[in-house]
Amino acid sequence: MADNARAKRLADLIREVVAQKLQRGIKDPRLGTHVTITDTRVTGDLREATVFYTVYGDDEERAAAAAGLESAKGVLRSAVGQAAGVKFTPTLSFVADALPDNARAIEDLLDKARMSDAKVREVSAGAEFAGGADPYRKPEDDSDEETDGDARA
Repeated sequence: MADNARAKRLADLIREVVAQKLQRGIKDPRLGTHVTITDTRVTGDLREATVFYTVYGDDEERAAAAAGLESAKGVLRSAVGQAAGVKFTPTLSFVADALPDNARAIEDLLDKARMSDAKVREVSAGAEFAGGADPYRKPEDDSDEETDGDARA
């Protein structure tokens, strides 16, 4: 079993090689400039690599890019094998990265929270405190205690 540093180096190399090959070497129109390689993970035995990618576009472009990556898998694997120089070139599997969708969902939730906060600010703009501005009890008059203390002495 390989160490984690070697798997990380191989994952970085795979990410770079696949990205360069997609940009310059593959002429498939489905894999235009809108495909971005975001991350790569390699198993501990260096036999399988998972390549995460994003496609900026609609669902039709995402499906076309997935089909294009599957058809170019052999060419990409041979390019990785030439660049890596390892005994066994890892098999590549491509997975659409959910990061943009998750980020969009978080942004929508944050927008809802901002709108809710704005509504609360509007409602509370003219409101006053129920029991007064200062809710703590204070002694009625401190000056009476001082005069009583002076009279006893």
